[in-house]
Amino acid sequence: MTSRGDEHTFTIAADGMRIDYQVPVTLGDGAVLRADVFRPEADGTFPVIISHGVYAKGLPFNGPIYQMQWDKLLSKDPTVLEGSTGKYQAWEVTDPERWVPDGYVVVRIDSRGAGWSPGILWPRNPREYDDIAQSVEWAAAQPWSNGRVGILGISYYAVMAWAAAERQPEHLAAFIAWEGFCDPYRDAYYHGGILSEFTRRWQERQINPIQYGRGSRAAVNPNTGQSVAGPVDLSDEVLAANRVESFPDIKAHPLDDAWHRARAIDLKKVTVPFLSAANWGGQGIHPRGNFGGFVEAVSDQKWLEAHGDTHWTHFYSAYGRDLQKRFFDHFLKGDDNGFDRTPRVQLNIRYPGEKFEWRGEDEWPLARTVWTTLHLHGNQSLSTEPVETGATLRYEAMGEGLHFSTMPFTDESEITGPLAAKLFISSETTDADLFLILQLFDPGGSEVTFEGSTDPNTPIANGWLRASHRALDPAKSKPWRPFHPHDRIDPLHPGVVYELDIEIVPTCIVVPPGYWLELWIRGRDYEYRGPLDEYGQSFYYATRGTGGMTHADPDDRPEEVFGGRVTLHVGPDHPSHLLLPVIPPKTIEEAE
Repeated sequence: MTSRGDEHTFTIAADGMRIDYQVPVTLGDGAVLRADVFRPEADGTFPVIISHGVYAKGLPFNGPIYQMQWDKLLSKDPTVLEGSTGKYQAWEVTDPERWVPDGYVVVRIDSRGAGWSPGILWPRNPREYDDIAQSVEWAAAQPWSNGRVGILGISYYAVMAWAAAERQPEHLAAFIAWEGFCDPYRDAYYHGGILSEFTRRWQERQINPIQYGRGSRAAVNPNTGQSVAGPVDLSDEVLAANRVESFPDIKAHPLDDAWHRARAIDLKKVTVPFLSAANWGGQGIHPRGNFGGFVEAVSDQKWLEAHGDTHWTHFYSAYGRDLQKRFFDHFLKGDDNGFDRTPRVQLNIRYPGEKFEWRGEDEWPLARTVWTTLHLHGNQSLSTEPVETGATLRYEAMGEGLHFSTMPFTDESEITGPLAAKLFISSETTDADLFLILQLFDPGGSEVTFEGSTDPNTPIANGWLRASHRALDPAKSKPWRPFHPHDRIDPLHPGVVYELDIEIVPTCIVVPPGYWLELWIRGRDYEYRGPLDEYGQSFYYATRGTGGMTHADPDDRPEEVFGGRVTLHVGPDHPSHLLLPVIPPKTIEEAE
């Protein structure tokens, strides 16, 4: 791999940095990617923070695609512009003005076919994963590098970080995976075996407009005056031939087959230090991977953090930047700043009213969890009392479903961790999709929702399962996290009762006295029933609580298979229940 200048490469001095634009990064197969390099004005060698992905390195955060998110960020945390002009902020990557003055080099690389990098645009394919591992080694070999490279970014860039770590490039010293998945089938593409439609919306809106070759039809980088999508104009026909549409590919693989496994991260190969940062409110795309990645990766030096708010707020907030810098200062600079002695699990405990309290823990799930079984009763109550009399409750298989409610809590109670449900159902057809929603209601009967990663009104927790995917992998399953191999379809026989174990994505909520919980068993996606603010009405991923991660593809859920009625069975012979992770306060010894 080489890095030599050509007719596209140029360097400027601006805002206390030396910036090298359109630097060629030549890979082992001869492909040439393009990088922007932000480095200190002083000569020397420095640790490197790299991002490598499809979002166009020159596209400004406050540009045509992300203006709404930028405005939301500034309203949430106007301090993101303290000490920064904001000119170099780009989607889901770090702000170089906040890192270069502290002695870091920030490198942004466009993936093949995206931005300024020619080639076939093929999001999240194994070759792209190989490319980022080579990019790490390229950065380590540059004259401005001290040979220690870290990876930092949100979502797509976090997935790329996991993928690079799996490939173990020699000079990858540490990485931060901020809200990014590891197991694409379960974490993002098929929730419980049900196809998520998010990727279809995502590529059309965020990726195709910045494909290499859109040239003069794409947005302009205001810092260079160049198109963010390369120096050439290709026809729509050529552009279409030069890209792979992700959603049809995903849709063509409804089971967890070799195609998905080639894109899943083998966490037994992740050995470098890392920080995995999860969002309590992003249930449909990232937190499952952040929690699972932390638990299953074999690295001896790993940390888990969990927060709330939007997908991007705390990545850029003072809280997030401080966390990221302490981590990288320790592992890329070698500073003895005590980060290695900080709690391995750092949770922002969630309260109604968008309130959070930081707390350090030692493990996940928490060792002091009191696993509490709430039984589903025929009167649609939810309690620890066993069910003495059997009952059946029917609902439209693709309809609103059933609510089961606890009594109002008499004492404050914390629920933090993974959840699971066991349901006994029968169906009039050969399959059934179950959508489980855990909701919180205040004493006045209003649902308490939270700002989520891509939706302003997210419920407390979500879980999903396609009944024909009910088979379990006993070696990988835990009582609090049933694991489904999703490698075969076992149709239902109409009228026969089946036992389903359903994973619910980890959550955190402190329930005040007078509030109560409801478990909503639905035949379709959650829909927030309260009023929507302007952002909730206009943001292109806000869909009344799912953040665009809907499950209504007619090919995936044909009426003749998933329609009809479902019967839920409860009682001594059919102990349908919800498993909650109730957390008692720390003892004096635990708190010390």
